[in-house]
Amino acid sequence: MKRVGKRGDGKWERISWDQALDEISEKIANSLRKSKEKVVYHVGRPGHEGYAERVLKAWGIDGHNSHTNICSAGARTGYALWHKYDRPSPDHTNAEVILLASSHLETGHYFNPHAQRIIEGMMKGAKLIVMDPRLSNTASMADEWMPTYPGSESAVFMAIAKIILDEGLYDRHFMENWVNWDDYLKNLHPEDPIEFDQFIERLSQEWGQYTPEFAAAESQIDKDQIIRVANLIGKAGKKFSTHVWRGPSIGNLGGWQVSRTLHLLNVLTGSVGTEGGTSPSAWNKFHPSFFDSPPGPDAWNELNWPKEYTLAHYEMSQILPHLIKDGRGTLDVYFTRVFNPVWTYPDGFSWIEMLTDAEKLGCHIALTPTWNETAFFADYVLPMGHASERHDINSYETQSGVWIAFRQPVLREKARRDGKKIKFTYEVNPGEVWEEDEFWIELSWRIDKDGDLGIRKHFMSPYRKAKKLILMNIINIFLKTPKALKKLLLKKI
Repeated sequence: MKRVGKRGDGKWERISWDQALDEISEKIANSLRKSKEKVVYHVGRPGHEGYAERVLKAWGIDGHNSHTNICSAGARTGYALWHKYDRPSPDHTNAEVILLASSHLETGHYFNPHAQRIIEGMMKGAKLIVMDPRLSNTASMADEWMPTYPGSESAVFMAIAKIILDEGLYDRHFMENWVNWDDYLKNLHPEDPIEFDQFIERLSQEWGQYTPEFAAAESQIDKDQIIRVANLIGKAGKKFSTHVWRGPSIGNLGGWQVSRTLHLLNVLTGSVGTEGGTSPSAWNKFHPSFFDSPPGPDAWNELNWPKEYTLAHYEMSQILPHLIKDGRGTLDVYFTRVFNPVWTYPDGFSWIEMLTDAEKLGCHIALTPTWNETAFFADYVLPMGHASERHDINSYETQSGVWIAFRQPVLREKARRDGKKIKFTYEVNPGEVWEEDEFWIELSWRIDKDGDLGIRKHFMSPYRKAKKLILMNIINIFLKTPKALKKLLLKKI
């Protein structure tokens, strides 16, 4: 649909995909010829693994924005400070002790598959520890429910760490080999002998304030429970799985310390990358490769990454309307993809102010499978497909192993089996719903009509010389990947 009245008037007309592509591509092309900083793709829920990022690189722009800074950047920061990877991937099934600073049997990332693994672990005898101020469904299943005062989780984790250290329950071999304890001594205690036992002594001194009594006062739970839980964790050793996501880590000031101190317990017990432990996310995630990799952009978009926020772990999306209001920049073309800040962000009216200012925001395209409050203020609303209406490659770190989900649009596959020739998925989807892979190919092709922008070369078919890329070219590449892996494995065997 295309807006025909003022933004927010709710007046629309139905247009063809060709018209939408022609008009939007012209706006993007005009913008790219002047600047590389005024086209932004703002995603709430990402789709195809890495596909949109590739498109933006092909356009030569630093145009990716996300909702992550108000969603999970707190937890991500704490993990990234440990080992670069900013998500955990716990092996709950094989754990002896499972600690959740969450309610993962019913909510959170990735509650459904995690719930299955947690129950499997408990059926094998694993103890479940749940840190949650509410008596949630998950807490009701716990062997130890720790109803900590919100924001006090880090204090409890540090007290547990101190007990594990002082009781000698830590994994000495792991820490000697994987912790930079020698750098710690050289930089903070240069007069000390560079010996591991000296490091342990110094660490115990540094953590002196984190007593069970201190943690009990901060968290308002019983100190005996803290001691009991610490011993459970210490004795679990390498089979200790943990998880935290939004609640404690993003809902409190300093929440990044929650994930950081939680993972400290995995480091102390040597349960990092072990069976029954907690691994870095990327170990259990498939990343598809494409036939062509555009170079990174040679531009920096300060509306996404303001220079004064040097420690931001993700884009500063929550202040985008304020940056624009303060005159830090304008946007020619703004895509929102399954993103509804008018409703989900804490200052929705600031977003309405930005979205209705045609001088500062030239064109707003809402890519969405459902109607929402943000789409109401768009210039174009383009329907995107649900899982059964698009091709998709997905992989998530939901368990100790790598898996790939390959989705297909049901009606397109039916048409193929019926012998019908289909050029685009929207031809058979209800309501002419398109899938983004095809949309981005067609849009990119039209942006660079003459090839002078250097975009078209990244959308050439690897199978048909000098021909435009089509969706099935991409699908063929992915479908061949498992065969190549199988061939490699057989060769090694």
